[in-house]
Amino acid sequence: MKEKFSWSALGWLLVFFWYFSTLIQIFIVASGQSNTIGLRDSLLYGTLWLIPVLLFPKHTKPIAAVIGIVLWLSSVIALAYYVVYGQQFSQSVLFIMFETNTNEASEFLTQYFSFKVLGIIFVYTAVAIFLWTRIKPVYTGTSVRTLVSLLILTVLFGIPTYKKVVKQNRDWDSAISYISGRMVTSAPWQFITGYFLYQNQLADMEAILNDNSKIPPLQNLADNSGNEPRTLVLVIGESTSRNRMSLYGYGRKTTPELEKLQQAYPQNFTAFTNVVTSRPYTIETLQQSLTFADELAPDLYQTQPSIMNMMKQAGYKTFWITNQQTMTQRNTMLTAFSRQTDKQYYLNNDLAQSSRHYDDSVQEPFLEVLKDPAEKKFIVVHLLGTHMKYQYRYPEEKDVFKNLQDNIAPASLNQKQLEDYNAYDSAQHFNDSVIANLIKGFADSKENGALVYFSDHGEDVFDTPPHQTLGRSEGAPTRAMYNIPFIVWQSSQWQEKHPWNVSEIAARPYSVMDLIYTWSDLSGLHYNGFEPSKSIINESFTPHPRYIGDPYAKKTLSTYDDLTH
Repeated sequence: MKEKFSWSALGWLLVFFWYFSTLIQIFIVASGQSNTIGLRDSLLYGTLWLIPVLLFPKHTKPIAAVIGIVLWLSSVIALAYYVVYGQQFSQSVLFIMFETNTNEASEFLTQYFSFKVLGIIFVYTAVAIFLWTRIKPVYTGTSVRTLVSLLILTVLFGIPTYKKVVKQNRDWDSAISYISGRMVTSAPWQFITGYFLYQNQLADMEAILNDNSKIPPLQNLADNSGNEPRTLVLVIGESTSRNRMSLYGYGRKTTPELEKLQQAYPQNFTAFTNVVTSRPYTIETLQQSLTFADELAPDLYQTQPSIMNMMKQAGYKTFWITNQQTMTQRNTMLTAFSRQTDKQYYLNNDLAQSSRHYDDSVQEPFLEVLKDPAEKKFIVVHLLGTHMKYQYRYPEEKDVFKNLQDNIAPASLNQKQLEDYNAYDSAQHFNDSVIANLIKGFADSKENGALVYFSDHGEDVFDTPPHQTLGRSEGAPTRAMYNIPFIVWQSSQWQEKHPWNVSEIAARPYSVMDLIYTWSDLSGLHYNGFEPSKSIINESFTPHPRYIGDPYAKKTLSTYDDLTH
């Protein structure tokens, strides 16, 4: 007797295979922690396991059992990690695990063995077994199951490969990386492709670090700041335009804490009002801001020391605290920069950038580092700032501009645009508290030194007429994309020995592509090749062209001052 096709049997099979990957994704979406992209990809790549049971329906139960055990083993580890840390398992986690010492690794693992985690694993396993008991064969004709199997493979692998290799003219490695990145939300691929991505990115990072180790030190480096202990802090923001900061005259009160500090400590707090970035992208900006590279010589970061190299050469113990994702294809360069320091704190191991991991997490390690007994400390703090999606940058109870309609937001905005506009201001408001707390923590520590805060680039959130631009693009630049905050806080002790006339320098036109010269000057470091005219605080400062555009396409280079208001 010929067996009939059953939609119910197909449904139970899909639920069984999806269960191991989509459960965490459902929790993530339901909690508002991230968007639905991970859920979509886990559903798609969970269907891959239909192929063997469709091709061999008489062996459905044992095949599903073997696959289920493999999926359970990988997914239960990811589930336990999510329960303990509230983040998805990613290649960043692998990086942290392999970088930790034995004691840290044992502490990492012991957190898994709690009654709460064990109870959740028990329930999770029981549900998986129940779903397996409901499985029945799906009978179809040979041609149908072959066609369906080919269709699944085409959708999961053929179309993405065609998109990358043929339509976008990319190489095969790009296609593999793209597919791996989509599979990484699904069991067991979060380990297999996660490890593949980790190894690729680790190799890229090690190559960068190896090249960096061959760079000769600065010649005749001299520290003119005396012998007193000191701490210097560099805080790097993200996607924060000064256009939307009330500290710089914006109509909504988005930066109340920084304004209080400015009013209470006018000699310690300087907000520079005419500083811009050179590129509207994080990596490209920091390749210039943290090195001697600039728009006219963009590759100097490969052959000359970075700020991190310089500070280590000057005898500072160096630290890097970051809430940026640690080990992703895009952030490999950032991780390589961080590895140029003596000690790193990687706080954000989330799989997706569009997820809730708030910048106030940097406060605790920052205060810890301030207590380090080293006489000379250099600390970099890298934030997520006001990066898209803006509503993920602050807790829901901090959505202070939600549903606000006033005469500040452009009247032409539709409801969705107004939501983004308000969310960006709420992100600014939360970012204000993070920066202010870092300054207060630094001030309360009584450390002798200075703290500099700037953002890598700005963001145009319907700021520029006709108020339709959201985000940033080098091909269609606006001033909002390049206008950034630049704030210097000096301890009273440091300010006494490094005085400047704020009224004379605060409005100087400057680009952070020359930041290394200002940082050197502020730190009291001089060396062969130091250019005082490129330091915003130096009495020999002279305005230089503030170039913007892609430096590898020289015809696209222009200056910020060429942009219309």
